[in-house]
Amino acid sequence: MTSGMTSGRASGTRTWRAAAEAALYGPGGFYHRPEGPAGHFRTSVHASPLYAGAVAELLRRVDAALGHPAELAFTDLGAGRGELVSGVLAHCPPELAARLRPYAVERAARPAGLDERILWRDAPPEGVTGLLFANEWLDNVPLDVVEADGAGTPRLVLVQEDGEELPGDPVSGADADWLARWWPVEGAPPGSRAEIGRTRDEAWARAVGTLRAGLAVAVDYAHERESRPPFGTLTGFREGREVRPVPDGSCDITAHVALDACAGPDARLTNQRDALRALGVDGSRPPLSLASTDPAAYVRALGAAGEAGELTAPGGLGAFGWLLQPVGRECADLLPPAEKLFP
Repeated sequence: MTSGMTSGRASGTRTWRAAAEAALYGPGGFYHRPEGPAGHFRTSVHASPLYAGAVAELLRRVDAALGHPAELAFTDLGAGRGELVSGVLAHCPPELAARLRPYAVERAARPAGLDERILWRDAPPEGVTGLLFANEWLDNVPLDVVEADGAGTPRLVLVQEDGEELPGDPVSGADADWLARWWPVEGAPPGSRAEIGRTRDEAWARAVGTLRAGLAVAVDYAHERESRPPFGTLTGFREGREVRPVPDGSCDITAHVALDACAGPDARLTNQRDALRALGVDGSRPPLSLASTDPAAYVRALGAAGEAGELTAPGGLGAFGWLLQPVGRECADLLPPAEKLFP
């Protein structure tokens, strides 16, 4: 095989899925480190409070579409240290906050000082009505990696704790079926790689299934079938820098998401630039006349425009994929199509 993979089978090797599961979520894993994800990488949530404000606006629209239920759930899936759910709660008007059940779903322990109204859980609540929002969650759902050998046969990639890769068996069964449909590799040039997103599809379906009615949204680095990267996207992050993925708990291990494969019936795919603009995040500069009439307001508006510009930049955060999926038997009546939420 290629890409520097050795041909011998060493003891202690595992698939990337098993290795990443242990390295991220096992005892001493990356997501149990005290500094949390924000100590290593910056998401839209950390870039600006405008992001939480936009999600709060989406929550208000979902609430209205559902007829203002007596109890409305907001589920922050992959909550990190609760930054997004805290920001959304802060942006909610009192009437909505009084009916809101805010959930933070994360496998790490509850951080100190979190608003006591936020319910900390290791799995999404079942049977709730409202908005489930997964910001950069699916990219951390571990998956297996395959690489085409000299004959063009996709083989599982095995990995040791030091990051050294080894060739495994040819892919088969449900994984082979997923590849054939969503990321064909059979017959590809030697060294071509793919990431089997079946675990993400299943994880997303389970998450969506926890909603009785409402909207589920996944936001992530994404690619579509027509433009899958030929060598995959698996990588690591540590202290704000991209690094070689090593499954020893020292770095984040992530891969972009095939959101089109995750999408269920009636789902809609869009990008963050369009979604945030529809929710009122505008990167336009304030008029210069404001600088003379209200200099302080001009400076604030200019700062907000800069933050909005970062969140919606076509070559940066604005290129993130958004998957929007209405949920529930009554949804056709209670929840407008995504086109109406994002005209």
